[in-house]
Amino acid sequence: MPSSFPESAPYVPSCSSPSARLARFTGALGDGPLPEDGQIWVVLGDVHGKIRRVREIPELEKAAGVILTGDLTTLGGVAAARAVIEAIEVLNPVVFAQIGNMDRPEVNDWLEARGINLHRHVRNLLPNVALLGVGGSTFSPFGTPSEFPEARFSEWLEELALRAGSTQHLVLAAHNPPYNTACDRTSNGLHVGSSAVRDFIEEHQPAICLCGHIHESVGMQRLGRTIVANPGPFSAGCYALLSVAERGVQVSLRRLDR
Repeated sequence: MPSSFPESAPYVPSCSSPSARLARFTGALGDGPLPEDGQIWVVLGDVHGKIRRVREIPELEKAAGVILTGDLTTLGGVAAARAVIEAIEVLNPVVFAQIGNMDRPEVNDWLEARGINLHRHVRNLLPNVALLGVGGSTFSPFGTPSEFPEARFSEWLEELALRAGSTQHLVLAAHNPPYNTACDRTSNGLHVGSSAVRDFIEEHQPAICLCGHIHESVGMQRLGRTIVANPGPFSAGCYALLSVAERGVQVSLRRLDR
């Protein structure tokens, strides 16, 4: 689909900030209606165990499914992750999820055993639309449980590209945003995203990259033909909708009313 997003989308403050109102997600930031044809997937990132408001997502019950891009918990293990997944499955049984840097490694094993893991998997949403997942993050100053070197991300991403093959439309779900974008800037202005994720986007040009990790970097940016979208943390009521149809994919940012 042709994109209306500028090469460098405007920076938007944290979804959890009082100044970050839904009204700010206008124009290039994609808060408009999605096409009525095709499927709608609810995208949640950085839940951090805060599932109290999940029932307030108006699209959840009728959505084709839910995509969790990482940080289901805050330094939690299987029990904490299970609470998040099961709260969502009560409302919508179709869930794909992956670890973020704040989830312990055993969460990845549990998601794998459940058959819903997205990390290092390719999931076909339609015959011509593939969802590729890579969880965790690159190294941070905080030593969180699931951090990996850039070289590992490069290996994982190339494996995913090979498995996706010639699928027409690719959607990348990367907990760690691509480096030097509107989606990876911390509150002090530093860009802390992954160069491996950015390299993959520049080479393979997926239609959309769904990311998270940096709570204060809610927004969208176009990298070539790719729309990079950081919906912000669901722990603060932020989420996204992914429209999936044979003719292409589209993403829109949403936020629950306070």
